[in-house]
Amino acid sequence: MTTTNQFGPNGWTPERIDSLTGKTFVITGANTGAGFQATRILLSKGAIVVMLNRNPSKSEAAIAELKKEFGDAAAVSYIRMDLAELASIRQASEQVIAQVPKIDALMCNGAIAQISTQQLTVDGFESQLGVNHYGHFLLCGLLFDRIEASQGRIVVVSSEGHKMGIRGIQFDDMNWDKNYHPNKVYSQSKLAQMMFAYELQDKVKAAGKNVKVYVCHPGASNTSLIRESASFMTRISWSFMVKIGIAQSAEKGAYPEVMCATEDSLKERAYYGPTGFMNFGGPVGEGKLESFVLNKELLTKLWALSEKETSIYWPF
Repeated sequence: MTTTNQFGPNGWTPERIDSLTGKTFVITGANTGAGFQATRILLSKGAIVVMLNRNPSKSEAAIAELKKEFGDAAAVSYIRMDLAELASIRQASEQVIAQVPKIDALMCNGAIAQISTQQLTVDGFESQLGVNHYGHFLLCGLLFDRIEASQGRIVVVSSEGHKMGIRGIQFDDMNWDKNYHPNKVYSQSKLAQMMFAYELQDKVKAAGKNVKVYVCHPGASNTSLIRESASFMTRISWSFMVKIGIAQSAEKGAYPEVMCATEDSLKERAYYGPTGFMNFGGPVGEGKLESFVLNKELLTKLWALSEKETSIYWPF
């Protein structure tokens, strides 16, 4: 929780966005929840939005809803991509490069959470780490040159959950075969995303590249992130938070990532999101970036491991 906010007592809101006509945003996991609401906000300002989603029918339904709201001319489309499959990410990235001439911001929004029992992706990764971190690591690497050509941005959507596990990376057992715990594994996956982002900032600066990287979290937002794959108690606890109003709307949960994709007055070495009670909701602004997130030895080690596991070696 912060005591001051650079955007005033009400924090950042979409009213700060000028016209986005001619700007293109690529966003993962955008057919529901905060990703869908981020798409709505961007379209309302005249942007072009390309959604990278796993489910075609949900994507088509989402586009139909958006065109009903903004008209048939609304520039929204989707490319099928499953963050749990490296081959799918590679195929989708080829389509993006072929079909999307510029990327002003790549928004790494898609995620899974609180998987009650250990599940592995087709590539053999623990599912939360595979989807939330490795999937986005590969996607960002494959699209980096296209983003840089537009002097664009990468927005990493993490979670306050990154503070609630071991506050480090379990390198000796990345899949948690010996001690699987849904909350600790989710925490590691969101911490890994942040560590990737801050290491990428360092590498971009050292290489003199023209890409900005921002990190944010949505607070506690009423989305479909806590799914049927979560434990019964987790679902009950989340339902209670929603019922008593602790969880904010998915639209407000989208504010931090939209801010990071559009706002000019942000620091990169920072962590943005709601700044109210326990950072669940409240005015959007800069929060506290914990020192353990920036452990350079771990950042470097995780980057090397991520390149090896995803078989991508970045251009710097």
